[in-house]
Amino acid sequence: MPPPVKRSVGHHHGNLRSALEEAALELIARSGPRGFTLAEASRRAGVSVAAPYKHYADREALLASLAERGYAEQRRRFTAALALSQDPVEQLAAFASAYVLFAVEERALFEIIFAAGLDKSRYPTLAQAGNDVLALLTVPCTKVRGTGPAARELLLTVSAAAHGLAVFLLEGVFGPTPDCVDATRQRAAAAAKSLAAAA
Repeated sequence: MPPPVKRSVGHHHGNLRSALEEAALELIARSGPRGFTLAEASRRAGVSVAAPYKHYADREALLASLAERGYAEQRRRFTAALALSQDPVEQLAAFASAYVLFAVEERALFEIIFAAGLDKSRYPTLAQAGNDVLALLTVPCTKVRGTGPAARELLLTVSAAAHGLAVFLLEGVFGPTPDCVDATRQRAAAAAKSLAAAA
């Protein structure tokens, strides 16, 4: 007897979710977080247009899942950056540098977090993931400024400086992005130190 024919099982459970998210990231990298549909992601993943609805209520739910993934990656990277020193000012400089690198290496996730227009009140786990990143970064800020509004202000200004430099880098303000990554990371680190040193 000939061996039984193996049927293609397609994408199931976690495989389907992973395939759809990877397809969405590829589309977002090309067209931005508002520039794709679930149908396009399905076609790119090689599944039916009905398949995404097994895991996601709508396109925004898929984006929320990806944003949560982005926050998890930020937390991983920033934790590693803070571990490079015990000095809180150096920790903030390392965070700012890591922030720029995250924007370059994970551009699609970076844009989803900041440009997808997600309503976090609809996604408690997404809101918590963002809060976890803030809690991590609050620690060195409190060591520099103490508890209270001053520490939060330091966190916001350091993050804003790193974010602005990262966006300028991605937009080519400093020149071709690949040629300017290291210099931009140094700018971000220097800005963080200056802000931390300010009265």
